[in-house]
Amino acid sequence: MPDLQAKPQTLAASRKWLVMFSIGLGVFMSTLDVGIINVALPTLVQYFQTSFPRAQWAVLGYQLISSSLVLGATRLGDIWGKKYLYLGGLVLFTLSSLLCGMAPSIDWLIGFRALQGLGALFLSGLGLAIITEVFPSSERGRAVGIIGSVVSLGIALGPSVGGLLLGWADWRILFFINVPLGLIASFLIASVVPPSERKKEKQHFDLLGALLTLVTLSNFALGMTYGQSEGFGSGSALSLLLLAAIALLSFLLVEALLEEPLLELQMFRNPRLSIGLLNGWLVFIVLTGGLLITPFFLERVKQYPTSKVGLLLAVSPVVSGLIAPLAGTLSDRFGSRTMCLIGLGVMIGGCLGISTLDAQTTEQDYVLRYLVFGTGLGLFRSPNDSTVMGAVPRERLGIASGLLSLSRTLGVNVGVSVIGAVFGALIANLAPGTDVAVAPPEAVVAGFQGSYRLAALILCGAAVMTTLRFGRV
Repeated sequence: MPDLQAKPQTLAASRKWLVMFSIGLGVFMSTLDVGIINVALPTLVQYFQTSFPRAQWAVLGYQLISSSLVLGATRLGDIWGKKYLYLGGLVLFTLSSLLCGMAPSIDWLIGFRALQGLGALFLSGLGLAIITEVFPSSERGRAVGIIGSVVSLGIALGPSVGGLLLGWADWRILFFINVPLGLIASFLIASVVPPSERKKEKQHFDLLGALLTLVTLSNFALGMTYGQSEGFGSGSALSLLLLAAIALLSFLLVEALLEEPLLELQMFRNPRLSIGLLNGWLVFIVLTGGLLITPFFLERVKQYPTSKVGLLLAVSPVVSGLIAPLAGTLSDRFGSRTMCLIGLGVMIGGCLGISTLDAQTTEQDYVLRYLVFGTGLGLFRSPNDSTVMGAVPRERLGIASGLLSLSRTLGVNVGVSVIGAVFGALIANLAPGTDVAVAPPEAVVAGFQGSYRLAALILCGAAVMTTLRFGRV
């Protein structure tokens, strides 16, 4: 199937890489802040004299806003132009970071974090679209790979950077550090990023569709959150998930009827787009589920201190970030589908290898297996993202980037619930009535191994769909 994109704007090589640096800096800040506050939650509970569930809303508020509004934000980028919306999001992110650092109470901090999430959604949603516009299709895989590296490194380094900063100063430094970085990135973006080309005819924004996506995604995220804490049979979880389902059906009906919808449903008839998004979702289910259960293995079975656990958890994301640019370059030469299949195959092997870890495992055994998994992840992600971005016309790059961001977010929500539930059920099978946090080591090993075998099966499904996908790219 031919590439649907129009030719990108012609820029000098030096300016293209300045664009990459400035956009990458903004994306790095937004992904770093997803996890940088997690290590500070006990400190916030003590400082503000509040409860842990209330302090968690400083994390949840950011995630809810940055995920539930992403489709509307990226569609606005297609209509109004991506550069200035990205720049506005960066300015808002920088200002709200300053306000977070000055928050006088936990309630103010939660509110400012939600505002920070609003700025972050423009960064995560539009950054990839701008890069796809600037770089030609012959370099797209490499460029997408570099942005994928930035995302992986931001996610991996968030807890580590947060811990280092907390050891140097109080919790406010976690937010103040964004201010100088944001000012530098804002200046660069205003100077070097070219304005997006837009259709000459006037386009209308689908406000009703945007509101329905907000209701759908926010209720889904909250329903999954309550399901994890109270059980999916609880009234709160069931009600929220039911509201999400009703809103989703309403959204699909509205989008099918409108002439200028927020999301053109016929886009999904393109197998490269639909399968690429589905595979990205499945991979993030596995990745997030693994990050959830691995600390239990390292702490309960291996008895490692939290500092060592943090470093070991960073193995896969860091390796993935280092591999992604190379994978993107290879996909430009050999085709995205080939690289995606290789990446999925390596990840499947990594999951099966991880599923053999037990109480006798050495640090070398652990690092080797997670290095294999991280290599596969790096080989898969940038070719898959490049496939999705190459499957839409130029005027829909923003919404395609938003869909990729959304597939990652939904993968996070589902991965924590599904893999966490399987992990807990396998432990309960060996130690009935025992909480996961105090389960005997042999039960944790059984749950850990079984969960990673399920992860390998999920990735096999992604590999089958990739094999059946039409076209070479």
